[in-house]
Amino acid sequence: MFELGRELKRLLGDGVGRAARDGVSGGDPALMELLALKILRDEGRAAEVAAGRIGAKDPPQARLQAAMIWREVARRAGDAAALRKAAAAAEMAVDALDARRRPDLWARARVEQGFCALTGAELFGDVGLDAAAEVAFREARAVVRGGLAASLADLGIAVVDGRRLVAHGDAADAHLVAGRFAGPIAALDALTRRVVAARTLAAKARLIRADLMCGWGARLGDEVVLRLAVDDASAAARRLDPAYEPLTWARAEILRGQALTLWGEALGDVEAISAAATALSSALDELALDHSPLDWARAQLGLARSLQSLGEAAEDPRAFEQAVTAYDRAGLVLREASGLPLRGAAAAARAACLARSAELTGDLAVLDAAEAALKIELAAARPGRDPIGWALAQLNLARIYEARIDITGKDGGRRARAALALDTAVEVFAEHGLRTLVVEAQAALARLSAPAERRTAI
Repeated sequence: MFELGRELKRLLGDGVGRAARDGVSGGDPALMELLALKILRDEGRAAEVAAGRIGAKDPPQARLQAAMIWREVARRAGDAAALRKAAAAAEMAVDALDARRRPDLWARARVEQGFCALTGAELFGDVGLDAAAEVAFREARAVVRGGLAASLADLGIAVVDGRRLVAHGDAADAHLVAGRFAGPIAALDALTRRVVAARTLAAKARLIRADLMCGWGARLGDEVVLRLAVDDASAAARRLDPAYEPLTWARAEILRGQALTLWGEALGDVEAISAAATALSSALDELALDHSPLDWARAQLGLARSLQSLGEAAEDPRAFEQAVTAYDRAGLVLREASGLPLRGAAAAARAACLARSAELTGDLAVLDAAEAALKIELAAARPGRDPIGWALAQLNLARIYEARIDITGKDGGRRARAALALDTAVEVFAEHGLRTLVVEAQAALARLSAPAERRTAI
Protein backbone atom coordinates (compact mmCIF):
# COMPACT_ATOMS: atom_id res chain seq x y z
CA MET A 1 0.00 0.00 0.00
CA PHE A 2 2.72 2.47 0.93
CA GLU A 3 5.06 1.78 -2.01
CA LEU A 4 4.30 5.17 -3.58
CA GLY A 5 4.89 6.87 -0.24
CA ARG A 6 8.27 5.20 0.05
CA GLU A 7 9.10 6.28 -3.49
CA LEU A 8 8.23 9.87 -2.62
CA LYS A 9 10.49 9.64 0.41
CA ARG A 10 13.36 8.36 -1.78
CA LEU A 11 12.87 11.15 -4.28
CA LEU A 12 12.81 13.77 -1.55
CA GLY A 13 16.06 12.48 -0.08
CA ASP A 14 17.28 12.13 3.49
CA GLY A 15 17.01 15.82 4.24
CA VAL A 16 13.67 16.23 2.48
CA GLY A 17 15.25 19.18 0.68
CA ARG A 18 12.34 20.15 -1.53
CA ALA A 19 9.91 19.90 1.38
CA ALA A 20 12.07 22.22 3.42
CA ARG A 21 11.67 24.87 0.74
CA ASP A 22 8.17 24.48 -0.66
CA GLY A 23 6.64 21.15 0.32
CA VAL A 24 5.14 18.65 -2.08
CA SER A 25 1.58 18.11 -0.87
CA GLY A 26 0.31 21.69 -0.98
CA GLY A 27 -2.26 20.73 1.64
CA ASP A 28 -3.85 18.23 -0.77
CA PRO A 29 -5.37 15.46 1.40
CA ALA A 30 -4.73 12.86 -1.30
CA LEU A 31 -0.99 13.63 -1.32
CA MET A 32 -0.79 13.89 2.47
CA GLU A 33 -2.15 10.32 2.59
CA LEU A 34 1.10 9.03 1.13
CA LEU A 35 3.53 10.77 3.45
CA ALA A 36 4.86 9.19 6.64
CA LEU A 37 4.46 11.21 9.81
CA LYS A 38 8.06 12.47 9.88
CA ILE A 39 7.81 13.77 6.31
CA LEU A 40 4.41 15.27 7.01
CA ARG A 41 5.92 17.28 9.86
CA ASP A 42 8.52 18.55 7.40
CA GLU A 43 5.65 19.46 5.09
CA GLY A 44 4.08 21.53 7.86
CA ARG A 45 7.29 23.43 8.45
CA ALA A 46 7.72 23.93 4.70
CA ALA A 47 4.22 25.38 4.40
CA GLU A 48 4.92 27.76 7.28
CA VAL A 49 8.11 28.94 5.54
CA ALA A 50 6.25 29.40 2.25
CA ALA A 51 3.53 31.45 3.94
CA GLY A 52 6.02 33.75 5.66
CA ARG A 53 8.31 34.25 2.71
CA ILE A 54 8.61 37.80 1.37
CA GLY A 55 6.91 37.91 -1.99
CA ALA A 56 4.79 34.83 -1.33
CA LYS A 57 2.15 34.63 -4.05
CA ASP A 58 -0.83 33.97 -1.76
CA PRO A 59 0.06 33.93 1.97
CA PRO A 60 -3.52 33.20 3.21
CA GLN A 61 -3.74 30.15 0.93
CA ALA A 62 -0.34 28.99 2.20
CA ARG A 63 -1.50 29.48 5.81
CA LEU A 64 -4.58 27.38 5.08
CA GLN A 65 -2.40 24.63 3.61
CA ALA A 66 -0.18 24.70 6.70
CA ALA A 67 -3.24 24.42 8.95
CA MET A 68 -4.50 21.37 7.08
CA ILE A 69 -1.11 19.67 7.31
CA TRP A 70 -0.61 20.36 11.03
CA ARG A 71 -4.14 19.16 11.82
CA GLU A 72 -3.36 15.87 10.10
CA VAL A 73 -0.12 15.61 12.09
CA ALA A 74 -2.11 16.11 15.29
CA ARG A 75 -4.63 13.47 14.31
CA ARG A 76 -1.93 10.91 13.54
CA ALA A 77 0.22 11.60 16.59
CA GLY A 78 -2.16 12.98 19.24
CA ASP A 79 0.14 16.00 19.32
CA ALA A 80 -1.40 19.03 21.05
CA ALA A 81 1.42 21.31 19.86
CA ALA A 82 0.73 20.38 16.23
CA LEU A 83 -2.95 21.11 16.71
CA ARG A 84 -2.14 24.52 18.18
CA LYS A 85 -0.02 25.24 15.11
CA ALA A 86 -2.93 24.23 12.88
CA ALA A 87 -5.38 26.47 14.72
CA ALA A 88 -2.95 29.40 14.67
CA ALA A 89 -2.29 29.03 10.94
CA ALA A 90 -6.02 28.88 10.18
CA GLU A 91 -6.63 31.98 12.34
CA MET A 92 -3.90 33.91 10.51
CA ALA A 93 -5.46 32.92 7.19
CA VAL A 94 -8.87 34.19 8.31
CA ASP A 95 -7.41 37.44 9.64
CA ALA A 96 -5.54 38.09 6.38
CA LEU A 97 -8.64 37.67 4.22
CA ASP A 98 -11.62 39.90 3.44
CA ALA A 99 -14.80 37.81 3.51
CA ARG A 100 -16.45 40.15 0.98
CA ARG A 101 -13.62 40.04 -1.59
CA ARG A 102 -12.65 36.36 -1.27
CA PRO A 103 -15.64 34.68 0.39
CA ASP A 104 -14.81 31.12 -0.66
CA LEU A 105 -11.26 31.15 0.70
CA TRP A 106 -12.30 33.03 3.85
CA ALA A 107 -15.05 30.46 4.48
CA ARG A 108 -12.65 27.59 3.79
CA ALA A 109 -10.18 28.97 6.34
CA ARG A 110 -12.98 29.50 8.90
CA VAL A 111 -14.12 25.92 8.30
CA GLU A 112 -10.58 24.76 8.93
CA GLN A 113 -10.69 26.54 12.29
CA GLY A 114 -13.85 24.60 13.02
CA PHE A 115 -12.28 21.27 12.17
CA CYS A 116 -9.26 22.08 14.33
CA ALA A 117 -11.66 22.58 17.23
CA LEU A 118 -13.51 19.33 16.44
CA THR A 119 -10.20 17.46 16.35
CA GLY A 120 -9.23 18.91 19.73
CA ALA A 121 -12.53 17.85 21.25
CA GLU A 122 -12.13 14.34 19.83
CA LEU A 123 -8.51 13.82 20.83
CA PHE A 124 -8.37 15.57 24.18
CA GLY A 125 -11.95 15.38 25.44
CA ASP A 126 -12.54 19.12 25.61
CA VAL A 127 -16.23 19.31 24.71
CA GLY A 128 -16.16 23.12 24.93
CA LEU A 129 -14.32 23.09 21.63
CA ASP A 130 -17.43 21.73 19.92
CA ALA A 131 -19.23 25.00 20.68
CA ALA A 132 -16.34 27.00 19.21
CA ALA A 133 -16.43 24.78 16.13
CA GLU A 134 -20.15 25.38 15.65
CA VAL A 135 -19.64 29.16 15.64
CA ALA A 136 -16.93 28.82 12.98
CA PHE A 137 -19.04 26.56 10.77
CA ARG A 138 -22.13 28.76 10.96
CA GLU A 139 -20.14 31.91 10.17
CA ALA A 140 -18.58 30.20 7.17
CA ARG A 141 -21.94 28.94 5.95
CA ALA A 142 -23.42 32.43 6.14
CA VAL A 143 -20.81 33.72 3.67
CA VAL A 144 -21.01 31.10 0.89
CA ARG A 145 -23.95 29.63 -0.98
CA GLY A 146 -22.32 26.48 -2.32
CA GLY A 147 -19.05 24.79 -3.19
CA LEU A 148 -16.56 22.92 -1.04
CA ALA A 149 -16.59 25.36 1.88
CA ALA A 150 -20.39 25.23 2.13
CA SER A 151 -20.43 21.41 2.04
CA LEU A 152 -17.76 21.17 4.73
CA ALA A 153 -19.53 23.77 6.89
CA ASP A 154 -22.76 21.77 6.66
CA LEU A 155 -20.82 18.64 7.55
CA GLY A 156 -19.26 20.34 10.57
CA ILE A 157 -22.65 21.54 11.84
CA ALA A 158 -24.02 17.99 11.52
CA VAL A 159 -21.05 16.66 13.51
CA VAL A 160 -21.57 19.17 16.32
CA ASP A 161 -25.29 18.41 16.49
CA GLY A 162 -24.55 14.69 16.54
CA ARG A 163 -21.99 14.97 19.32
CA ARG A 164 -24.41 17.06 21.35
CA LEU A 165 -27.05 14.33 21.19
CA VAL A 166 -24.96 11.16 21.25
CA ALA A 167 -24.69 10.99 25.04
CA HIS A 168 -28.45 11.34 25.67
CA GLY A 169 -30.38 10.69 22.45
CA ASP A 170 -32.34 7.55 21.68
CA ALA A 171 -32.35 5.43 18.52
CA ALA A 172 -34.79 7.77 16.78
CA ASP A 173 -32.41 10.67 17.41
CA ALA A 174 -29.57 8.59 15.95
CA HIS A 175 -31.50 8.10 12.71
CA LEU A 176 -32.32 11.82 12.55
CA VAL A 177 -28.66 12.75 13.00
CA ALA A 178 -27.61 10.20 10.39
CA GLY A 179 -30.04 11.86 7.99
CA ARG A 180 -28.40 15.25 8.62
CA PHE A 181 -25.24 13.94 6.97
CA ALA A 182 -26.98 12.96 3.75
CA GLY A 183 -26.91 16.46 2.25
CA PRO A 184 -23.21 17.23 2.90
CA ILE A 185 -22.14 13.78 1.71
CA ALA A 186 -24.18 14.09 -1.49
CA ALA A 187 -22.76 17.58 -2.10
CA LEU A 188 -19.19 16.32 -1.66
CA ASP A 189 -19.88 13.40 -3.99
CA ALA A 190 -21.20 15.85 -6.58
CA LEU A 191 -18.03 17.94 -6.32
CA THR A 192 -15.64 15.07 -7.07
CA ARG A 193 -15.52 15.92 -10.81
CA ARG A 194 -14.42 19.50 -10.15
CA VAL A 195 -12.50 19.18 -6.88
CA VAL A 196 -10.02 16.31 -6.58
CA ALA A 197 -9.97 16.38 -2.77
CA ALA A 198 -13.78 16.05 -2.55
CA ARG A 199 -13.62 12.28 -3.12
CA THR A 200 -11.49 11.68 -0.05
CA LEU A 201 -13.47 14.22 1.95
CA ALA A 202 -16.74 12.46 1.08
CA ALA A 203 -15.29 9.20 2.37
CA LYS A 204 -14.15 10.94 5.56
CA ALA A 205 -17.66 12.36 6.00
CA ARG A 206 -19.08 8.83 5.89
CA LEU A 207 -16.51 7.73 8.45
CA ILE A 208 -17.43 10.59 10.77
CA ARG A 209 -21.08 9.52 10.59
CA ALA A 210 -20.09 5.87 11.10
CA ASP A 211 -18.07 6.80 14.19
CA LEU A 212 -21.04 8.66 15.66
CA MET A 213 -23.40 5.76 14.96
CA CYS A 214 -20.86 3.35 16.43
CA GLY A 215 -20.77 5.28 19.70
CA TRP A 216 -24.52 5.70 19.70
CA GLY A 217 -25.21 2.03 19.00
CA ALA A 218 -22.71 0.91 21.63
CA ARG A 219 -24.38 3.05 24.27
CA LEU A 220 -27.87 1.83 23.42
CA GLY A 221 -26.93 -1.72 22.47
CA ASP A 222 -28.97 -1.10 19.31
CA GLU A 223 -28.03 -3.47 16.47
CA VAL A 224 -29.88 -1.37 13.86
CA VAL A 225 -27.85 1.75 14.65
CA LEU A 226 -24.65 -0.31 14.74
CA ARG A 227 -25.53 -1.72 11.33
CA LEU A 228 -25.66 1.86 10.01
CA ALA A 229 -22.08 2.29 11.22
CA VAL A 230 -20.97 -0.96 9.55
CA ASP A 231 -22.62 0.02 6.26
CA ASP A 232 -21.13 3.53 6.25
CA ALA A 233 -17.61 2.28 6.96
CA SER A 234 -17.98 -0.40 4.27
CA ALA A 235 -19.25 2.17 1.75
CA ALA A 236 -16.33 4.47 2.49
CA ALA A 237 -13.80 1.66 2.04
CA ARG A 238 -15.34 0.62 -1.29
CA ARG A 239 -15.00 4.15 -2.65
CA LEU A 240 -11.29 4.37 -1.80
CA ASP A 241 -8.23 3.10 -3.62
CA PRO A 242 -5.81 1.78 -0.99
CA ALA A 243 -2.91 2.42 -3.36
CA TYR A 244 -3.55 6.18 -3.39
CA GLU A 245 -5.68 6.78 -0.27
CA PRO A 246 -4.05 4.27 2.08
CA LEU A 247 -4.64 6.00 5.38
CA THR A 248 -8.32 6.82 4.88
CA TRP A 249 -8.85 3.26 3.61
CA ALA A 250 -7.15 1.87 6.71
CA ARG A 251 -9.29 4.13 8.93
CA ALA A 252 -12.40 2.83 7.16
CA GLU A 253 -11.37 -0.78 7.76
CA ILE A 254 -10.54 -0.07 11.40
CA LEU A 255 -13.92 1.54 11.96
CA ARG A 256 -15.67 -1.27 10.09
CA GLY A 257 -13.95 -3.78 12.35
CA GLN A 258 -14.91 -1.88 15.50
CA ALA A 259 -18.53 -1.56 14.37
CA LEU A 260 -18.71 -5.23 13.37
CA THR A 261 -17.43 -6.24 16.81
CA LEU A 262 -20.10 -4.20 18.57
CA TRP A 263 -22.78 -5.40 16.16
CA GLY A 264 -21.73 -9.01 16.66
CA GLU A 265 -21.79 -8.57 20.44
CA ALA A 266 -25.29 -7.07 20.29
CA LEU A 267 -26.57 -9.99 18.20
CA GLY A 268 -24.44 -12.72 19.76
CA ASP A 269 -23.02 -13.35 16.27
CA VAL A 270 -19.56 -14.93 16.57
CA GLU A 271 -19.07 -14.91 12.79
CA ALA A 272 -19.48 -11.14 12.69
CA ILE A 273 -16.89 -10.73 15.45
CA SER A 274 -14.51 -13.04 13.56
CA ALA A 275 -15.02 -10.92 10.44
CA ALA A 276 -14.20 -7.86 12.53
CA ALA A 277 -10.94 -9.40 13.73
CA THR A 278 -10.06 -10.26 10.11
CA ALA A 279 -10.76 -6.69 8.94
CA LEU A 280 -8.64 -5.22 11.72
CA SER A 281 -5.78 -7.63 11.07
CA SER A 282 -5.88 -6.73 7.37
CA ALA A 283 -5.73 -3.03 8.21
CA LEU A 284 -2.73 -3.63 10.48
CA ASP A 285 -0.98 -5.61 7.75
CA GLU A 286 -1.09 -2.50 5.56
CA LEU A 287 -0.70 0.26 8.17
CA ALA A 288 2.84 1.16 9.21
CA LEU A 289 3.46 2.36 12.75
CA ASP A 290 5.59 5.28 11.57
CA HIS A 291 2.91 6.38 9.10
CA SER A 292 0.21 7.05 11.70
CA PRO A 293 0.98 5.90 15.26
CA LEU A 294 -2.43 6.79 16.65
CA ASP A 295 -4.35 4.98 13.91
CA TRP A 296 -2.09 1.97 14.41
CA ALA A 297 -2.86 2.03 18.14
CA ARG A 298 -6.60 2.31 17.46
CA ALA A 299 -6.39 -0.71 15.16
CA GLN A 300 -4.63 -2.67 17.91
CA LEU A 301 -7.32 -1.68 20.41
CA GLY A 302 -10.05 -2.73 17.99
CA LEU A 303 -8.34 -6.07 17.43
CA ALA A 304 -7.97 -6.55 21.18
CA ARG A 305 -11.70 -5.93 21.69
CA SER A 306 -12.57 -8.43 18.95
CA LEU A 307 -10.27 -11.09 20.42
CA GLN A 308 -11.68 -10.41 23.87
CA SER A 309 -15.22 -10.91 22.57
CA LEU A 310 -14.22 -14.15 20.85
CA GLY A 311 -12.61 -15.32 24.08
CA GLU A 312 -15.79 -14.51 25.98
CA ALA A 313 -17.91 -16.45 23.50
CA ALA A 314 -15.66 -19.54 23.66
CA GLU A 315 -14.41 -19.07 27.24
CA ASP A 316 -10.93 -19.47 25.77
CA PRO A 317 -8.06 -18.08 27.91
CA ARG A 318 -5.76 -18.03 24.85
CA ALA A 319 -7.97 -15.47 23.13
CA PHE A 320 -7.75 -13.25 26.21
CA GLU A 321 -3.95 -13.61 26.20
CA GLN A 322 -3.86 -12.53 22.55
CA ALA A 323 -6.14 -9.61 23.38
CA VAL A 324 -3.84 -8.47 26.20
CA THR A 325 -0.90 -8.64 23.77
CA ALA A 326 -2.78 -6.36 21.37
CA TYR A 327 -3.61 -3.96 24.22
CA ASP A 328 0.09 -3.91 25.12
CA ARG A 329 1.07 -3.10 21.54
CA ALA A 330 -1.34 -0.17 21.57
CA GLY A 331 0.21 0.90 24.86
CA LEU A 332 3.56 1.37 23.11
CA VAL A 333 2.00 4.41 21.43
CA LEU A 334 -0.48 5.55 24.07
CA ARG A 335 2.00 5.67 26.96
CA GLU A 336 3.59 8.64 25.19
CA ALA A 337 0.21 10.37 24.90
CA SER A 338 -0.72 11.03 28.51
CA GLY A 339 -3.23 13.76 27.63
CA LEU A 340 -5.48 11.52 25.52
CA PRO A 341 -8.62 10.06 27.14
CA LEU A 342 -8.06 7.10 24.81
CA ARG A 343 -5.14 6.05 26.99
CA GLY A 344 -7.32 5.72 30.09
CA ALA A 345 -10.03 3.87 28.18
CA ALA A 346 -7.43 1.45 26.81
CA ALA A 347 -5.99 0.82 30.28
CA ALA A 348 -9.46 0.12 31.66
CA ALA A 349 -10.26 -2.28 28.82
CA ARG A 350 -6.96 -4.09 29.32
CA ALA A 351 -7.68 -4.45 33.04
CA ALA A 352 -11.13 -5.89 32.34
CA CYS A 353 -9.57 -8.35 29.91
CA LEU A 354 -7.02 -9.45 32.51
CA ALA A 355 -9.75 -9.81 35.13
CA ARG A 356 -11.78 -12.10 32.89
CA SER A 357 -8.68 -14.11 32.05
CA ALA A 358 -7.96 -14.53 35.75
CA GLU A 359 -11.53 -15.70 36.35
CA LEU A 360 -11.06 -18.43 33.74
CA THR A 361 -7.59 -19.52 34.89
CA GLY A 362 -7.65 -18.72 38.61
CA ASP A 363 -4.33 -16.87 38.23
CA LEU A 364 -4.11 -14.22 40.99
CA ALA A 365 -0.88 -12.78 39.57
CA VAL A 366 -2.85 -11.64 36.52
CA LEU A 367 -5.28 -9.83 38.82
CA ASP A 368 -2.39 -8.18 40.69
CA ALA A 369 -1.02 -6.78 37.43
CA ALA A 370 -4.44 -5.58 36.29
CA GLU A 371 -5.23 -3.87 39.59
CA ALA A 372 -1.85 -2.11 39.76
CA ALA A 373 -2.09 -0.82 36.17
CA LEU A 374 -5.64 0.40 36.63
CA LYS A 375 -4.85 2.25 39.85
CA ILE A 376 -1.97 4.03 38.13
CA GLU A 377 -4.31 5.22 35.38
CA LEU A 378 -6.96 6.29 37.90
CA ALA A 379 -4.38 8.32 39.81
CA ALA A 380 -3.51 10.19 36.64
CA ALA A 381 -7.11 10.55 35.43
CA ARG A 382 -9.02 13.84 35.26
CA PRO A 383 -12.69 13.04 35.98
CA GLY A 384 -13.82 16.53 34.98
CA ARG A 385 -12.26 16.21 31.51
CA ASP A 386 -13.30 12.61 30.82
CA PRO A 387 -16.01 11.55 33.29
CA ILE A 388 -17.15 8.54 31.26
CA GLY A 389 -13.61 7.16 30.93
CA TRP A 390 -13.10 7.68 34.66
CA ALA A 391 -16.38 5.88 35.45
CA LEU A 392 -15.42 2.99 33.15
CA ALA A 393 -12.15 2.65 35.06
CA GLN A 394 -14.14 2.50 38.33
CA LEU A 395 -16.39 -0.18 36.84
CA ASN A 396 -13.40 -2.27 35.80
CA LEU A 397 -11.67 -1.83 39.14
CA ALA A 398 -14.81 -3.13 40.84
CA ARG A 399 -14.74 -6.10 38.47
CA ILE A 400 -11.18 -6.90 39.51
CA TYR A 401 -12.18 -6.77 43.18
CA GLU A 402 -15.14 -9.02 42.46
CA ALA A 403 -12.98 -11.51 40.56
CA ARG A 404 -10.54 -11.74 43.46
CA ILE A 405 -13.37 -12.35 45.94
CA ASP A 406 -14.78 -15.09 43.71
CA ILE A 407 -11.41 -16.81 43.23
CA THR A 408 -10.16 -16.62 46.83
CA GLY A 409 -13.43 -16.60 48.75
CA LYS A 410 -11.98 -13.80 50.90
CA ASP A 411 -13.30 -10.26 51.23
CA GLY A 412 -10.51 -8.21 52.79
CA GLY A 413 -12.58 -5.04 52.43
CA ARG A 414 -12.75 -5.39 48.66
CA ARG A 415 -16.52 -5.80 48.56
CA ALA A 416 -17.03 -2.36 50.12
CA ARG A 417 -14.44 -0.76 47.83
CA ALA A 418 -16.05 -2.37 44.80
CA ALA A 419 -19.50 -1.16 45.86
CA LEU A 420 -18.21 2.40 46.30
CA ALA A 421 -16.59 2.33 42.85
CA LEU A 422 -19.79 1.02 41.29
CA ASP A 423 -21.99 3.61 43.02
CA THR A 424 -19.90 6.45 41.61
CA ALA A 425 -19.87 4.81 38.18
CA VAL A 426 -23.67 4.45 38.16
CA GLU A 427 -24.07 8.17 38.93
CA VAL A 428 -21.86 9.16 35.99
CA PHE A 429 -23.41 6.69 33.56
CA ALA A 430 -26.93 7.79 34.53
CA GLU A 431 -26.02 11.46 34.17
CA HIS A 432 -24.79 10.84 30.63
CA GLY A 433 -27.67 8.59 29.60
CA LEU A 434 -25.54 5.44 29.27
CA ARG A 435 -28.32 2.98 30.05
CA THR A 436 -26.42 -0.16 29.06
CA LEU A 437 -23.56 0.70 31.40
CA VAL A 438 -25.97 1.63 34.19
CA VAL A 439 -27.53 -1.83 33.91
CA GLU A 440 -24.08 -3.47 33.90
CA ALA A 441 -22.96 -1.58 36.99
CA GLN A 442 -26.23 -2.27 38.82
CA ALA A 443 -25.93 -5.97 38.01
CA ALA A 444 -22.43 -5.95 39.50
CA LEU A 445 -23.81 -4.28 42.64
CA ALA A 446 -26.47 -6.98 42.87
CA ARG A 447 -23.83 -9.69 42.66
CA LEU A 448 -21.78 -8.07 45.39
CA SER A 449 -24.75 -7.80 47.74
CA ALA A 450 -25.94 -11.38 47.13
CA PRO A 451 -25.07 -14.17 49.59
CA ALA A 452 -21.97 -16.13 48.61
CA GLU A 453 -23.92 -19.27 47.69
CA ARG A 454 -26.07 -17.29 45.23
CA ARG A 455 -23.30 -15.25 43.55
CA THR A 456 -22.51 -17.75 40.81
CA ALA A 457 -26.18 -18.00 39.90
CA ILE A 458 -26.65 -14.24 39.30
